[in-house]
Amino acid sequence: MNRLLRMSALGAALILIGAAAHAADDKSTLPALDIPRALRSVVPLPMAEADLPSVEAREYLKVSDKGLQLECPTFDAKGDLLFCEVFGGTVFRLTPDKQLSSFVPDAELRPAGLAVHPSGRIYMAELGDFGSRGSVVTMAPDGTDVQTVVSRNDGFLPDDLVFDKDGGFYFTDFKGGSSTPSGGVYYIGPSGGKPVLVVPNLRIANGVSLSPDGKTLWVTELAGGRLHRISLANATTIAPFGSSLVYNFVGGGPDSLRIDADGNVYVAMYGQGRIMVMNPLGFPIGQYLLPGRDEGHNLRSTAMVIRPGTDELLIFTNDWDKGQGSTIFVAKALAKAAPSPSP
Repeated sequence: MNRLLRMSALGAALILIGAAAHAADDKSTLPALDIPRALRSVVPLPMAEADLPSVEAREYLKVSDKGLQLECPTFDAKGDLLFCEVFGGTVFRLTPDKQLSSFVPDAELRPAGLAVHPSGRIYMAELGDFGSRGSVVTMAPDGTDVQTVVSRNDGFLPDDLVFDKDGGFYFTDFKGGSSTPSGGVYYIGPSGGKPVLVVPNLRIANGVSLSPDGKTLWVTELAGGRLHRISLANATTIAPFGSSLVYNFVGGGPDSLRIDADGNVYVAMYGQGRIMVMNPLGFPIGQYLLPGRDEGHNLRSTAMVIRPGTDELLIFTNDWDKGQGSTIFVAKALAKAAPSPSP
């Protein structure tokens, strides 16, 4: 009996040893993912966009060692570059020889969009309380004589604006969220008046621009991750079947946009450290990457602008709390800047 028990115990032990060896062998040959280096980036390029022609922009100017939320670049008639910092209310002026100065037109303003009227006055879209009390104001070129165009009491949250050839302007209403499409695009004519709704039901409407011929309105949804191409019958009317959702962005974050003279569309990808380029029909054709993005730097790419009369593309970003401050990068655009509309 003892011999039988010993044999049984030995058999059980051999079975356990065999099972353990089999388990170890199974573990060493388990199917495993081999993640390519490109996908190990902090912000990997989506597979559908990874093979787009790409170029890395180079540094043009370090604006600050602090992580300032730089936005709203535009050029005035003298060729000076104007841009702003949202939370401090500062408007910067950069001359062609890189002399930087600044002014604060009103410490209560939270600027997110600038555009220069043919008269020379600066129009500003500002986010106010970031809830429902933003405004559009206009000022003299030096930041004085601030006047209200859209009041904080009107219930809008203006983020960006663009003039048409008649001297009126469109602005985006930066309201809503990924599941609450309560933002939109509004128009105010050259004679002023109440804002007219043109594009409703947007999830944080952000960037807005017009094609060189003024017939196509382009809009981004920050929370919706989408790009809209809107054919206009007139300033406030969408043409029949003229509204198209031409692109869905992976990872979200489409911020400001600009158009070049050939009608190509440049979209700043906030949180991704890059600028995507679409052709005039909305197909992606290229991208500009910012240095350090794979390691998590310079991801807050908010806006871009092309210097008038040139193909010099200036890209704005900040490193937030990562230590590399706020920087303007530069690259060559696909075409020269679109001419400014003139009434």
